[in-house]
Amino acid sequence: MIKKYSLAVLVILLLQHPLFSQVDTIEVFSKAMNKSLKGAVVMPEGYAKSDKSYPTVYLLHGGSGSFSDWHKNTTDPSLLPNLANRYEVIIVTPGVGPSSYYYDSPLLNSVRYETYFIKELIPFIDKNYRTINDRKSRAITGLSMGGHGSLMLSAKHPELFIMAGSMSGVMNIDTRMWRVPEDFRKLRHEGQKAILGDISYDSPFTEYTIVGLVDRMKENEVSLLIDCGVDDFLLDTNRQIHQLLLDNNTPHDYTERPGAHTWEYWTEALPFHMLFINRVLIKQP
Repeated sequence: MIKKYSLAVLVILLLQHPLFSQVDTIEVFSKAMNKSLKGAVVMPEGYAKSDKSYPTVYLLHGGSGSFSDWHKNTTDPSLLPNLANRYEVIIVTPGVGPSSYYYDSPLLNSVRYETYFIKELIPFIDKNYRTINDRKSRAITGLSMGGHGSLMLSAKHPELFIMAGSMSGVMNIDTRMWRVPEDFRKLRHEGQKAILGDISYDSPFTEYTIVGLVDRMKENEVSLLIDCGVDDFLLDTNRQIHQLLLDNNTPHDYTERPGAHTWEYWTEALPFHMLFINRVLIKQP
């Protein structure tokens, strides 16, 4: 079933498990990048039968992933619908380009994902779904590159989010800190160079990496949750931002748990993030 909104946006609605939840697959045209991007929206039970408005949780994917990862790759296939129902929230899983880190490139018009997210996607969701359009009812979290995107977007746009989280996040894009083989390190570094040009990876850090935004994070009054597995190749970057946030007295929750950069870890981590989110969200318009 296809429902047309405007020349800029095409939405393809796919209903799944109608008695328990509704999942829409969306396709949003980005004027900023002149291309369409897919995503999915999970609505709680009863959404279609009521006129109630709901808080929104944006759930971001990783570097080589897609909007469907959180729907297909978790070890519990019903994880997102169950969480949407339990906490009565709308969960949005947007898609972005590979290794794009959710920022705007200073070089490429095809990589303007911060603009897309803030000026195109969120307004589209708030226009076409019954959301509570208020920062106190909007949260964001994600895995790996999505953790970077979550903290970066909330640090630069605190007027939009009450909470930001990261699971196994890329807290520093400096690949020298990653525990990875040299060929992978070089591949990711060259990808960053193509998008960002020759930036400095040393202190003072660039605004294109989360460790360069800790001063903004201190000022923003956004609730922060950061966790990482002790066997994760990004653990050192997570420990680094934890220490930087301690040094500048930014309130945050930080946890290290058994696990690595795997879907088993993220499947277990997301319910903890949703529990944290539930404590800070305002659920009445």
